[in-house]
Amino acid sequence: MIASDIIKVFIPATAAFVVGILFAPLLTHYLFKYKVWKKSVGKVALDGTPAVEFEKLRMTVHAGTETKTPRMGGILIWASVTIVTLGMWALAQLFSTPLMEKLDFLSRSQTWIPFITLLAGSLMGFVNDLLDIQPAGERGVSLRMRLLFVTLVSGLVGWWFYAKLGMTAIGIPGDGTFELGALLIPLFILVSLGLYAGGVIDGIDGLSGGIFASTFLAYAGIAYFQNQINLAAFSATVTGGILAFLWFNIPPARFWMTETGTMGLTMTLAVIAFLTDTPAGGYGVLALPIIAFPLVITVLSNIIQVASKKFRGKKVFIIAPLHHHFEAIGWPSYKVTMRYWVISIMTAIVGMIVALLK
Repeated sequence: MIASDIIKVFIPATAAFVVGILFAPLLTHYLFKYKVWKKSVGKVALDGTPAVEFEKLRMTVHAGTETKTPRMGGILIWASVTIVTLGMWALAQLFSTPLMEKLDFLSRSQTWIPFITLLAGSLMGFVNDLLDIQPAGERGVSLRMRLLFVTLVSGLVGWWFYAKLGMTAIGIPGDGTFELGALLIPLFILVSLGLYAGGVIDGIDGLSGGIFASTFLAYAGIAYFQNQINLAAFSATVTGGILAFLWFNIPPARFWMTETGTMGLTMTLAVIAFLTDTPAGGYGVLALPIIAFPLVITVLSNIIQVASKKFRGKKVFIIAPLHHHFEAIGWPSYKVTMRYWVISIMTAIVGMIVALLK
């Protein structure tokens, strides 16, 4: 049984990686053919003021990349996951053999919600990216509308956890559970919004891919040890798609992930964290800030920067989020990326330990 479960997790993950690698040349062809990059440059800071330091960084470290590197690379991730997920399901329907039935991990109890969430977030991100590459004047879907979308979808999913799955608490090691009742729904919304805000980590070649890969792989491990094999297979499949993307996103990036990748991945991560919590007798939510620490520190650096400028009249970081600050003080981009990878792997390991404590 253990061997067959391992096969169920790793074959779809490998398949997603292979599909992504094979699909990438076709995607690249169309991204370059239709010039899927910003037609104009420029950025404003989080408080609405001109991003002077970021513009300096763009003109030196990232010179020319904003209008020459295609966006929408995240398509590679969710397309690979979709092909493998539905492909395994279709094969199980066509060929009723023990192996094919075993490899089908699309189930109502474990994977429907994260799969649908991934598609919903990715498609909304796709619309944003499509508008973002239009001539000057278009800036994608407004941030307010994107936040509203995340809030509505996560509110619906949070209600599903509360009303349909009977989840009313989050797990606390040693103490059992922390009862929330209906407050679980706003908590789910806040977690989803926080993770989505961390998606701005997609700012350096290879950075977001490595972090998301270790994060989803950690939750694949957590789900596996909770005997949620279908969820483990899905999380591993997402990891395979991310690794295929990362193969082409390592400096110099062939394309960037952008919203069609980060929105779907962050929203799905929230769902998986809650599925690996009290419904499975674990602590997936409590472990989330540890496993996704690079995303958390990215959000916190933005909050600290805005608050400091508002109340102290000066900045804490040269540029926020934090990874750009390290670039601004002279770290090469590849050093920032690889050190973030190391931190992400270590926090993923620690988070897995916390999530599986008994």
